[in-house]
Amino acid sequence: MSRIPTHTVDDAPQACRNLLENVIQFSPTGRPLNLHGQMAHSPAVLVAYTSLRAATAEHGTVGPQLSAALMLAAGSAVGNDYAVAITRRLAKLAGWTDEQIGALGAGTATGDDKVDAIVGLVREATTNSGTVSDTRWNNAVDAGWSAEQLTEAFAYLGLTVFTAYFLNYAQTDLDVGVRSDPA
Repeated sequence: MSRIPTHTVDDAPQACRNLLENVIQFSPTGRPLNLHGQMAHSPAVLVAYTSLRAATAEHGTVGPQLSAALMLAAGSAVGNDYAVAITRRLAKLAGWTDEQIGALGAGTATGDDKVDAIVGLVREATTNSGTVSDTRWNNAVDAGWSAEQLTEAFAYLGLTVFTAYFLNYAQTDLDVGVRSDPA
């Protein structure tokens, strides 16, 4: 059961109403999700979240398909069902196949060594509080990822961990229609 009330645009604190209206542009359902409505209980939380989303949307260079893969890897590593459901749906919308989505979530090979290298790096960083081995880092560099791209990958990790930890903290109920199986 959720610990924090879920607001709509109409009943959210005034400071959050515009932000809630704006989350519709990146919501996989075309409406604010339960997590957005709960974050709206505190303008500081919703502003932090939307700022991370805006930064990755406006300044990201890796593209929507890879960013979805990175968020799925991080969300699966955290292990929050809601985060996994949303990132699976985003990966599906970005063009990943059901088999690739399963591999990205499980941490197994997708069939693309370059993608697997950066996804493995993000998964390791997520499970180890940001720490990655030199071997994992060098594997990603050797696969062709630049320092800029490896740095940007951290933004997707940070966004996903921030979201998943909030979901755990607030015990957010999974929205109807968010699941995008294959499970």
